Formats: sequence, C-alpha cells, structure tokens
Amino acid sequence: MSDRQQAKQKPLEGLERIFEESPMKPGNDAPDIPSLVPVLGVRDLNLFPRMINPIVITDARAMAVIQDSIDRGRFLALFALRNVDETTAEPPKITGVDDYHPVGVAAYVLKMSRGEDDSMRMLIQGLARIRLIDLTTLDPYPMARVETIAEPAEQDTETEALVASVRAMFKKVLDMSPNLPQELQVMNQSIEEPGLLADMVASALNARREEKLNVLATVNVKKRLEHVMFLLERHLDILELGTKIQDQVKGKIDKSQRDYFLREQLKAIQDELGIEDEGASEIRDLAEALSKKELPENVREAANKELNRLKHMNPAAAEYTVSLTYLDWIMDLPWLEHTEDTIDVNEAQDILDHDHFGLEQVKKRIVEYLAVRQLKPNMKGPILCFVGPPGTGKTSLGRSIARALGRNFIRMSLGGVRDEAEIRGHRRTYVGALPGRIIQGLKKAESNNPVFVLDEVDKLGADFRGDPSSALLEVLDPEQNDTFSDHYLELEFDLSKVMFIATANVLDTIPGPLRDRMEVIRLAGYTSEEKLLIAKKYLVPRQRDAHGLKAKHIAFRDAALKRIISEYTREAGLRNLEREIANVCRAVATEVAKGKPEVTVISAENIEDYLGAPRFENEVRSRTAISGVATGLAWTESGGDILFVEATAMPGKGALNLTGQLGDVMKESAQAAMSYVRSRSDDLGLPPDYFATHDLHVHVPAGAIPKDGPSAGVTLASALTSLVTDRPVRPDVAMTGEITLRGLVLPVGGIREKVLAAKRAGIKRVILPKRNKRDFDEISEYLRKGIEIHPVETIDEVLELALK
Repeated sequence: MSDRQQAKQKPLEGLERIFEESPMKPGNDAPDIPSLVPVLGVRDLNLFPRMINPIVITDARAMAVIQDSIDRGRFLALFALRNVDETTAEPPKITGVDDYHPVGVAAYVLKMSRGEDDSMRMLIQGLARIRLIDLTTLDPYPMARVETIAEPAEQDTETEALVASVRAMFKKVLDMSPNLPQELQVMNQSIEEPGLLADMVASALNARREEKLNVLATVNVKKRLEHVMFLLERHLDILELGTKIQDQVKGKIDKSQRDYFLREQLKAIQDELGIEDEGASEIRDLAEALSKKELPENVREAANKELNRLKHMNPAAAEYTVSLTYLDWIMDLPWLEHTEDTIDVNEAQDILDHDHFGLEQVKKRIVEYLAVRQLKPNMKGPILCFVGPPGTGKTSLGRSIARALGRNFIRMSLGGVRDEAEIRGHRRTYVGALPGRIIQGLKKAESNNPVFVLDEVDKLGADFRGDPSSALLEVLDPEQNDTFSDHYLELEFDLSKVMFIATANVLDTIPGPLRDRMEVIRLAGYTSEEKLLIAKKYLVPRQRDAHGLKAKHIAFRDAALKRIISEYTREAGLRNLEREIANVCRAVATEVAKGKPEVTVISAENIEDYLGAPRFENEVRSRTAISGVATGLAWTESGGDILFVEATAMPGKGALNLTGQLGDVMKESAQAAMSYVRSRSDDLGLPPDYFATHDLHVHVPAGAIPKDGPSAGVTLASALTSLVTDRPVRPDVAMTGEITLRGLVLPVGGIREKVLAAKRAGIKRVILPKRNKRDFDEISEYLRKGIEIHPVETIDEVLELALK
C-alpha cells in the first residue's frame, strides 16, 4: 500500500521456530490456496514463492485486510498496483481488476504484532504464483477470486547450464557486496530447484520494480533464469565500475596526501638549511614592489586581494600563473606615471615646420591645442582624425606632435582588426588571456599621457567576434574614457590624458557614432612644387643614407626631381616618389660598389637610364584637341585626379550608350546632361531631327576603374555640347560640378584635392560651382598661384568658358 513500508530481506532471530508454523516447511505438501482471498495491493512487490519478508503496515484498510486474512486461515493475495503516483504517499483508488498487475503471490502470515506507533508489523511467506480472475467486492477492502499458476519442472542440460551460470554470477555478486546477508551464500549452493533459485536471486538483487514483476510473471523456468542472468550481468557491471571509481578516487587521495607530506618535508628541509622557497620569494618580491608602486586606491585594493589569493595557492596550479601574470600587468601599467609637457608654442611650431613641409591647417590646429593646454593644463586630450590620401604624412605627423609636446609616442594599426577583444581584451577565464591593445600600448609607452596614433581606423571590420569600432566609442569619447575598463583588468583606467590621433584614407567607412567623436582634419596632398621641396629636404637625404651613399657619390638636379614627379609618379602623397628616388640610389650604389670614383649627377637627361621610359605624360592638350572631349576633376581615395570624358555620334535612332564602368549616380548625370543638350537644340543650331537620327556614345577612359558621383555633370554636358556643335574644349580648362535639368550648377566636395590635381596636370583655368568659391578661397595662396578660378551658376556660363 502507499502508506506501507516494505523492509529489506534480512536474517531473522528464531527463524527455525517460525518455519515450524509455515505450511511450506520441508516435508509439508504445498497448501491449498483458497479461491477467494483478501487482496493487499502493494507499490513494490518483492515477495516470491517460498521467500519470507517482513513488512510494516500503517494504513487502516490494509490492517483490515490482514485481520481478515488471520480469520480466513492467514491467507492473502499480494498484487502490485498499476498507475502508482510517486509524488504522493496516498494509496490509489481501486475500481477494478485493471488497477492490479495480473500475476501476484499468494502469501501466508507467519507472525504479526502491534507497534508502539499503532503500526502493524508482520512476517509473511510467499506460497505460489497466482493469477487474478476478478474482484468480488471492494468495500471495506478488495476480495478477489484467484487461481494458482502451475510451474512445470524442467531438468535438462540447458537448464543445468543456466543454473550453474546463475550460481557463479550470484556468488561473484555476493563476494563484491559485503552488505548482503551471508545466508544467501548457503541458499545459493543448497537450492536445487531452478525456478526457486531464480526467484531467490531476483528477490535479493536491488532491481527495478518492472524487472522484478517481469521475473514474477515469467512461468517458463528457462526464460526466468535468462531474465535473472541479465539482471546479474548489469549488477556486476555496476559493481565493477563502482570498484574502479573507488580505486581511482583512493589513488588520487593517496597521491594528494603523499604530495602534501613531501611538500611539508621539503619546506622543513629548506627552513633548516636557510633556503627560501622560490614561490615564497617571488610573492615576497612582488609584495615589496607593489608597496613601492604608485597606484590608485581601488587598484591597490584589487592587487592586494589578488596577492592574498596567490599566497594560498599551490605554485604548481594553473591558476597560480594566471594570478601572477595579472599582478605583473598591474605592476607594469603607468597608472599615475606621466611625462611633463614642454609647452612652448613657438618651439612646437618650429618642430612641426622642420618635420613637415606644408600642411598648414594641421599645424595650426596643433598649435591651437598647445596654446589652450598652456592656459588650462588639466584639459582633456583631444581626439583628432587625420583624413587624406596615402603617403601624405598622417602617421609621421603624430610623431612630430609627440616630439613637440615632449610625450612618448605609440602607434597601433587597426587595419583588418575584426575582434572586439583586440580593443577591450579577453576575460581572465580564457586560456592565454591578455589585455586589449590599448592597455598594451600604454604599457609600452610607460606613461599615461602619450600621443596614441590609431592608424587606418577606416579599415576596421566586424564579424561574429564583435565590432571593434563599437568598442572604440568609449576609448575615443573624452566624456567616458576617464573610466575605461578592460575586460582582462576589470579595473578602470584613466585615458583622458592620452592624446588620441586617428588616421584614415576615407570617412565613409567609419561608423557615424565613431566619426562624431573625432575632430576631422583633412590632408589634401601636395603640389608639384611642394613635392620638389620635400624631396630635396627630406626624401633624397633619407634614401641616400639608407643606401650607404654620401653627397660625394650622388647629386640630384631639380630638373631630374621634377621629371620624376611629373612623368614617373601620379599621386597625392609621396610614397611612390620616395620609391623612385630609392631606385635611383640603388643603381648608383651598385656603381659605387664597382669602384666608380666620381660623383653621379642625376639630371633630366639621364633619368631614363635609371628609371626607364616615362610612365605618365600630360595628355590634356592632345586629348582635348578634337571635339567631344572634356577634362573633368575627380576625387579618389588617393587624392584628386583629372578625368577625361569622350563622346561620339553615329547614325542611329537616338540611343545613349554609357561605358567606362560608371556608377548609377554618374549614369543619371549623363542622362541629365543629354536631356539638357537636347532641350537646347535650337540654341545650339542643331537640325530638328539630329537626335532622332544619331546614337550618342559617352565613354570615360580607364574603364577598369569604377567611377561614380554627380560631380562630373558639367563635364558630361560640355563633352556632349562640344560633340554636337563641333567646338573643341579648351585644353587648359578643367571643370567640376553637378547639373540639373534646368541647367543649374550645384556644389560638390573635394575642391582642394581637385584643384591640386589640376595644378599637377598643368591646368590653368578651373570651372567651379559658384557656391564652392569659398572652398577655393580657403586654399593657401601659394597653392592657388598660377590657376584662374571661374565660379559659375549655369551650364551656359560653363560652355562659354570651356568651348573654343
């Protein structure tokens, strides 16, 4: 029953006397079991024929069943209950035969007594397997009609083999289970009947409820023995596995105890000899260094806490190295160390002028920062972003700023960085964890106020490991970076004293929130005159020294440098120019190594001997000599450049073909230019059917290079007008601007870069939108020298200036 506890089988005192009362004692015939007996429903039926079990009953209905069995000759039927709810101790309600398993055990009450807690204690013996026919009554307790199941006796070779296997396996179980009664060993060897042996073993094993019921319901002796063998095999596997685990645990404990005693003995020997333990010495040195290190209060508390943990760790443990590395990082970081700024505005201006030619706007902004810093020393560091073509000196400007301020300089390249942990570091739970590259840079700088250059910030990436540009938001925000927290340190580090300088080639790929935190300063590039001066003052001496040459070995004429600039390079920066100068120096170094004694003079006439045939030439005049070709100005990531637009006509039906790998915006500009020209057919003197009988083809050379943007609108309109009117465009004119269908010219960007490109190409007159004139006026006077600016508002003004 649900409120009955069934006790484990164990040896009983006075067992012989009890057997005297049993109807199943040796020499007695099996008793006749009444066909109508009281039914005792149990959760777990662990009683088999001829087995004796003690049970305790507390349920009133179950007590009534037992009392009635005493009145009926001590016979009762035990059946296992179906649908038992394990979550409650209440017995299930009996409604019919289906509430019991069909096969049970007829039992005989050997002894019964009352306990002090009003419970009923009794000893019962199984008599035989019975089958439930039906229930005759349910109240006050179930009465059932049952029939005895006959068990055929089988004695053959296969049965004997099964019996021998069961005996051997059960003996092995008993040997490995000291808690089982020793009387089972005797019973295992003395029981001759195969079925009784199977029942005895099944009752002794700690098997599941369903498995024991399966053995009880199996009448065939061979199958019953096979079921028991399966239970024995699984029980043996569990016992062997448990023994193996116990041996492993015992081995680990023994090894741990042995290591402990050995360490204690080693410690005693070291104390006796006056030798200090290496780990203790290391911790002592670290504690002494921490006491001398200047640290913020919260950092000192964290370091002391970690040091106390370290003292109680085994030096052989993996966690010991992690804590030791963490403390080393705390020791090496410049929490309060800083360099004193040498704020002298005039000296800073001289340093900047000495290191870099031109770049007046950048120098002006840096000098302004220094002036404010001189008046307010505790101001937070600015976040500058130098944007310009490659080779214009963005990174080297950072070094000059550090030299002008007297600060340490650190550079970190962000190109290709895709992991957020590169910025914020990894948590210490990861193997091989380290702080982020910001903290690593400050460790190298050895001061908390260096000039920190974040190179190529426009080339940051993002993938499944996070977005590094988002991690930079806190670093590059003066309102937040005074409490920057690295995942490895988990301590706040003040970055407000650091002067961060970011560099980029373009702004478009920098996320908006990050771009908003930086002050953008543009570097447009250099003119040919500036390149000549830079080459003479910086590049030639640097490459001459790099190749082991002296002034007596090589000399560059200005004409040679000009020719290198105009015919061998076409760039806004200086990298290719320096590369070509290096090529010349290598060739001269070869001659010197072979024993040439006299100086080698590099002139415009012999430059081809060292660099080969020129790679570029001024094509403006030759390109625009015929109708349908116009010169435009374009902006690229490498600076400004000139752009040719070619147009031609052929008999057709008025189609417009566009080639040159043009983007959608540029194609739309071409269609707008075409519509404008067609709308002015009468003013241009064209036949009424000209566009109906001609196809026009517009091509922008350098077809392998993608082109897009609206600033080529006036150039497209000029080329089409030049074609249909047969009036060539002036060779010394270049133009830029967006057009509308009404013929208006709208402003565009990149004016400084475009004007520099025009100057490099030898253009004398530049046509700009009128609203861009202020951008031209902001360009330095020496850059504007030799170029005429023509601000326009309409296409008619453009055509009047551009066409011959």
